[in-house]
Parts: sequence; structure tokens; C-alpha cells
Amino acid sequence: MKTLVCTRPGQFDYEEGVRPELQKGHAIIKIKRVGICGTDLHAYEGTQPFFEYPRILGHELAGELVEFDDAPGFEVGERVSFIPYFNCGECIACRSGLPNCCANIKVCGVHMHGGFVEYLSVPSYSLLHGEGLSYDELALVEPLAIGAHGVRRAGVREGEFVLVVGAGPIGLGIAEFARIAGGKVIVMDINDQRLAFCKEKLQVPHTINPLQGDAMQQLKDITNGDMPTVVIDATGNLKAINNGFQYMAHGARYVMVGLQKNEITISHPEFHKREATLMSSRNATREDFEHVIASMKQGLVNPTNYITHRVPFSQVKADFASWLKPETGVIKAMVELS
Repeated sequence: MKTLVCTRPGQFDYEEGVRPELQKGHAIIKIKRVGICGTDLHAYEGTQPFFEYPRILGHELAGELVEFDDAPGFEVGERVSFIPYFNCGECIACRSGLPNCCANIKVCGVHMHGGFVEYLSVPSYSLLHGEGLSYDELALVEPLAIGAHGVRRAGVREGEFVLVVGAGPIGLGIAEFARIAGGKVIVMDINDQRLAFCKEKLQVPHTINPLQGDAMQQLKDITNGDMPTVVIDATGNLKAINNGFQYMAHGARYVMVGLQKNEITISHPEFHKREATLMSSRNATREDFEHVIASMKQGLVNPTNYITHRVPFSQVKADFASWLKPETGVIKAMVELS
């Protein structure tokens, strides 16, 4: 079985692995698609928190179910995806219905080996029915679920202004589900190509490049002087995260979906006078995955919009470094396995 291992920052190697054997309570998936996400890129760069090498990357996955134990309702041969956050079921978070932030969580492709393999064993409880979606669509359910969860954390309400900072794949998903929730979406990014994509493909009404003009004034003009009542960071960039606090309306909610290694800095008086709410948003729950799948089936979101690059598994090592370069124009690279 062919595998692709990130042996150290900046280095991939193809290796021979052993096809997994069926274990109790598990399922084996023949991987068909792997979406490349920011976590994979950061791991390759050496900037991903909570990470050790060597590691097989990949958690945006879709494939064919070939074997399973204890997965009622599933059938051999059907298209599936799965929730790649494996929880313990026993900690305070799990007992509180928050398996996405389990104290002992193991994220596929981060804390344990992931989907750059031909066959992958996953817990049966994590399986998701394909619901008639294509392999491409199923591989994009997970990143969109991250966005859907952040929007749900924010409690976006009909008609309120939602500022999404960062127009990478996660930020684009946040913008989509903020729109679906009824928000008036504003996307901020320093990449004009990404901002144009937001307008052309996602029908985002307002975009801002903070390097061009006064971002604060633009936000005031858009929001009739009120400023956004929801700010969601999807950059994982310390400067962008710290700047986000100044964009909040009084009474606003700030949700951090992006992750970085350092300490954030806020002005306590400015934060306090707003009676602001600060939240993190980690991973997603089955509720979010099901919301994404339903939204795809209803045509509320078109995931194939995001796929800008497509490569066979054998080409990943050669092409991966290029996806870190803005001039490559990558939004979502999709890896195909036979």
C-alpha cells in the first residue's frame, strides 16, 4: 500500500505501508479523494501547533467503504466520508456533548496518521453516508463543516453584519454559512484574487483589502457607522487576529477559527466597554457535518467552486510546495486516488 509521509518540515517521501486489517468497531475506506487544507500546508511549513513528525497528512477525505464492523445502515461499496476528530467519549467535553473539543482528541492527519494512503481504518461511529454526493463534494464536507461550526458558535442572526477575516478555504466556508444563516457578509483579505473570487463565485456583497484604504472607515460606511456585530477570524495570523478586536461593534461577538502559536493582545478597556464576547471555535460536530451535507443537496452551496487544482496521488510530492505560494492561485487542491 502506497503512503505519502511528511517526514520533516519541507519534506515528503513515498513509502510502502501495510493495508490495515479490520478491527472491532472500525471501518476500512478505500481513499478516493484528499483535499489539501491549511493544516496540511502549515504542517509542511513546520508552523502547525500540536504536531509531531513523521506524519501522514490528510483529513479532508472521501472514499469507498470496503469493510466495516458495527456500522448499522451502511453498505459495502457505498461512497462515504467521516468525521476525522476521534474523541474519547469519557472526558468533560464528551459528556457535555462537545466531542469536537474532547480533552483527549485525536485528529486524523494531525495527532495520528491520516489519509495520504490507499486504505484507511477509522472508527465506525465517525462514518458519514455519501447521500448521493460525488467524491469531490464529500471531500469538501469537512472544511465547510469547520466554517458552519464557527457560524453556529457566533449565533449569526438574520440581517446582522458579519465580518470574515481571511479568504482562504475555511474563511470562504464561513462566508457561505454566514450567508445561509441570514448574515450580511463582509470578507477582508489582502489577496485581491481571493476577494474577487468571493464576489464572483460566492456573491459576497462587500469585500475589503486592508492594505488599500482605511479599513475602519470602509467598515463604518458598509455598516452605517455601527461596525460588525460578528467578527470571525479565519487567518491564524497574529496581526490579523489582534486587529480584529478594533472592528467589533458594541455588544459584538468575536470568534477565532484560525489558530496560531502565540499570545493575543487586547485593550481591556476597549473590549470591556463593548461588553464583547470572545470565543474559539474548534473542529465541528456531527450536527455541522449534516448541515453542510443538507446544504449541498439543496444547492445552497456549490463545493466544486473551491477546487482550483487537481493532481494524482503520485504528483503530490512534486507539487505540494507550490501550493504555499500565493501566485499559484490555489484555493483548494484536490488529490485523486484510483
